[in-house]
Amino acid sequence: MSLPQSQITVSIEEYLARERESEERHEFLDGQIYEMAGENPRHGAICTNLTRIVSTQLLGTPCQAFSKDTKVRSGPEAPQSTKGLFSYPDLVVVCGEIKFHDQPQHVIINPTVIIEVLSPNTEAFDRGVKWLRYQTWLPTLIHYVMVSQNQPQIEHYSREANGEWRYSRVNQIEGSVTLASIGCTLKLAEVYDRVVFPELEELTVQ
Repeated sequence: MSLPQSQITVSIEEYLARERESEERHEFLDGQIYEMAGENPRHGAICTNLTRIVSTQLLGTPCQAFSKDTKVRSGPEAPQSTKGLFSYPDLVVVCGEIKFHDQPQHVIINPTVIIEVLSPNTEAFDRGVKWLRYQTWLPTLIHYVMVSQNQPQIEHYSREANGEWRYSRVNQIEGSVTLASIGCTLKLAEVYDRVVFPELEELTVQ
């Protein structure tokens, strides 16, 4: 995660008002606003593949996929507070009625699935603070998926019926990850279609 734009603390209400007028995307964490870094072509290709794979499999179901321009709130409903996380996951799935943070309907509060494509600048945040906030504040979340952009690897946290989270990892290109609650399967060969990994790029350059 990048450094905050300033050391001035702002409220959730102030952040959302600014974000509605901004041409750039910014995340919010406990009163600080963080500008989101641009993505490299590999990250973009993986995101595009995931959006196509998931949205196609959800056709005709009660679930709907949203791309990386959709904000998610992970925190209390307190507009004047400075506590909470507002993030832009790479892919969000909502099943049933979509519930929003406020009237402008720019922020979703009931995701079923969140998928993040890891990058060097955001991986620690995605694995740490962000994942903790998701667990704590998103009772509707059933699947949290982290997709590597540097190797064929997908990590999957799924919420069991007793509320506990089960972790699994697949790192073979022939493998797949199943999101059972939404009837969706992520085949690594499809997720990484046309993606060239860093070590192969170096060999090509040489």
